[in-house]
Amino acid sequence: MRELPSPEEAAEILRRRRTRPVRRPPPAAGRAVARLVRGFDKQFGPTVGPLQSRWREVVGETLWRVSEPVKLVQPRGTKAGSGATLELRVDGPAAAIVQHQAEDILARVNLTLGSGAVARLRIVQGLIRRAARPGKTSRGKPPLDAAREAELKAALAATPDGPLKTALLKLGRGVFRDER
Repeated sequence: MRELPSPEEAAEILRRRRTRPVRRPPPAAGRAVARLVRGFDKQFGPTVGPLQSRWREVVGETLWRVSEPVKLVQPRGTKAGSGATLELRVDGPAAAIVQHQAEDILARVNLTLGSGAVARLRIVQGLIRRAARPGKTSRGKPPLDAAREAELKAALAATPDGPLKTALLKLGRGVFRDER
């Protein structure tokens, strides 16, 4: 069996051997992406992303509930510095209010995106696609108390099971909840 080298011999062996150089970590991806995004901003102008995330602050609570920015459209054949058109999706009846306040909205949007970023508004009527609106909860209505539920089931006991009975139970629960 071979004996292990002494500490002095081990140090000498390590001094003579070449080791691999320490690898440098890769550069941060954020720097490379930031350069790419800056290039796209210069070429195509700003995007609607920053505006969507701050839309409530830009237009206020009332208009935020009925409108949302959809996209920024750069005019054809011009540089990114010229004003874009901001397309807004607005709940149907509120379109007149938004159109009436278009100048104020443009001024606030240009404060957010930079001077002259948006020159016009294009209002499109449609449904607002927002996950949750303030004041509305995602929870369902509370269940009926046991006495009301029993009364409802007793009234529908003669009805045969099926979709009609299910619909009548649902209707009865809604009527009893509205009485509160």
